[in-house]
Amino acid sequence: QVQLVESGGGLAQPGDSLRLSCATAGFTEGFYTIGWFRQAPGKEREGVSCISNKDDSTYYADSVKGRFTIGRDNAKSTVYLQMNSLKPEDTAVYYCTVASVPYIGETNWFLDFLYTYWGQGTQVTVSA
Repeated sequence: QVQLVESGGGLAQPGDSLRLSCATAGFTEGFYTIGWFRQAPGKEREGVSCISNKDDSTYYADSVKGRFTIGRDNAKSTVYLQMNSLKPEDTAVYYCTVASVPYIGETNWFLDFLYTYWGQGTQVTVSA
């Protein structure tokens, strides 16, 4: 059974850092794209970042470039999202997701319907 479990969310002040983790389980050996999406109250879900487990290629939303970093630890079957210089507009529920393809591409990686598996989400609140 495929499972994605996010952790690491919480309350932060502007300028702070948080590190989200996504523990994965139940995936058969293969190549996947692992992504982070977020959804703020009253807004549509949006892509934040993704990484391919084939070659570690990554993509980021313009709003988080230079502040967020996605990475993975194969030994722990975990994907991370290091979030630095947090802003109030980063407040959202963050979701880990997996697409059963090694590459989605620069023009499509943020399309949530391309992803098959989703975690339950973790809340990130950035407020002074």
